[in-house]
Amino acid sequence: MIRPALAMIAASAFALPTTAYAANVEIEASGPVIELDIFESVTVAPDMATIGAGVTSEAPTAVEALRMNSAEMEKVIARIKSLGVAEKDIQTTGINLNARYDYDREGQRQIFRGYQVSNRVSVNLRKIEDTGTVLDALVAAGATDLSGPNFSIEDDAAAKDAARKRAIERAAERAQAYAAMLGYDGVKVLKVSEAMQNRAPMPEQAMMSADKIMVTGSRIAVQPGMVSSGVAISITYELVDDMAPAVE
Repeated sequence: MIRPALAMIAASAFALPTTAYAANVEIEASGPVIELDIFESVTVAPDMATIGAGVTSEAPTAVEALRMNSAEMEKVIARIKSLGVAEKDIQTTGINLNARYDYDREGQRQIFRGYQVSNRVSVNLRKIEDTGTVLDALVAAGATDLSGPNFSIEDDAAAKDAARKRAIERAAERAQAYAAMLGYDGVKVLKVSEAMQNRAPMPEQAMMSADKIMVTGSRIAVQPGMVSSGVAISITYELVDDMAPAVE
């Protein structure tokens, strides 16, 4: 049988940014090889929602602006806790103090108007069915802007296991197909490497104006949908011939 010359065939099922390799097993090759990159993911229902809530205050002096803002944020945080959210799930994400100016076009100069303080917290909700209710309550408690929700899975180990199984099966099927097309009897695994799917950065959610929500008086409707979790694997196979003489 005439076998085609083969140095390496590379097939990529999907390209995705990944983290550092989590597993790496390698065996030396004595024959032609084929390297396959496979990505698989599964979709599951999320069990966590993350929202952002902020308070913005303005005052003639920095001290007064900070005091006002702190008092308002304390009300918001107290309201969050009253809804059953644990303290560990509430995290301050930013406090900003800025001087405010108006531009006088006629005089072509900046006119100082006071200070503005903003304080934002990120809140993890483990009862995602309460997301809409929590957002409504935050507005009533004094939050001046909201963001999110972003949905996720707290523990996606089972989802990744399922994705890993699919990836291995698909890689084996494809490698066997290459072997058959090139006149070989089968394949032997030489190297396996795995990388977890990078959690895609959450898209910036448009800030929702608290005033606008209060004017409309409408309850915030939330649909969690589904989220995905996956793994990327790279497997190198040696093409083998069952009838070939053993190498001594």
